[in-house]
Amino acid sequence: MHETQALIERYYAAFNRGDWGAMLDCLAADVAHDVNQGGRETGRAAFGAFLARMQASYREQLRDVVVMVGADGRRAAAEYVVHGEYLADDEGLPPARGQRYVLPGGAFFELRDGLIARVSNYYNLNDWIAQVGG
Repeated sequence: MHETQALIERYYAAFNRGDWGAMLDCLAADVAHDVNQGGRETGRAAFGAFLARMQASYREQLRDVVVMVGADGRRAAAEYVVHGEYLADDEGLPPARGQRYVLPGGAFFELRDGLIARVSNYYNLNDWIAQVGG
């Protein structure tokens, strides 16, 4: 359990530093990424492309991160609060004007061979749209 918690904490610490390479190092080569209210993307390359899209449109920090680990260490969950700024238009979403937002979120993880094999992210998109003036 301790190794799983440390891995998830390392993953989020890398996110908060904007260190995409360190985040990708936490992932299995065939990682499954369930995008909030979207589809599933597979592989580190797809996850890296997702991070690049996020970096272009958002500046975010995750605070109050709490990691919970299953007894066997193969699954975990995290809850956090996103503090962000919407920097540039993201396709299908309201126009960006530097709006700030604070939004609770969470993720579920599956681990395999000491790496994250699946990450499923969740937050309330309608709440986010309301905060950015959509």
